Amino acid sequence: MKKSTLLNADIAYLVATLGHTDEITIADAGLPIPDHVQRIDLALTHGVPSFLDTVRVILTESQIEGVVMAEEFAKVSPDLYQALLELLAVEQQRCGKTFSIQTVSHEEFKVRTQSSKAVVRTGECTPYANVIFQAGVVF
Repeated sequence: MKKSTLLNADIAYLVATLGHTDEITIADAGLPIPDHVQRIDLALTHGVPSFLDTVRVILTESQIEGVVMAEEFAKVSPDLYQALLELLAVEQQRCGKTFSIQTVSHEEFKVRTQSSKAVVRTGECTPYANVIFQAGVVF
């Protein structure tokens, strides 16, 4: 049995096959997912698993260099937005790298998800709780 934090086989495979600058989306329960993009559906019920728990686990296994969020996230769900920024700050300090953090309109965000290698759907029911991670390198 795998002994590191990430046990989900689909996400472990996704992370293992990411190349530099590939993007993945971690989404709330309501984000539309394009038919041509791989869907990894973790949602069990409202709030399970949470957006932050999912982000936290994915960050344990992947190196990122870029972050994209909808500007509406900060305005409509400021507490969760701030919690994500704090989690990202801890991760930047842990890995000794600085991430590019970009905000776009929610409409632009949805268009950008069309280029994601996969969308990981959580059970989060907080508006605009979505993030795109751009893969970095560990060297």
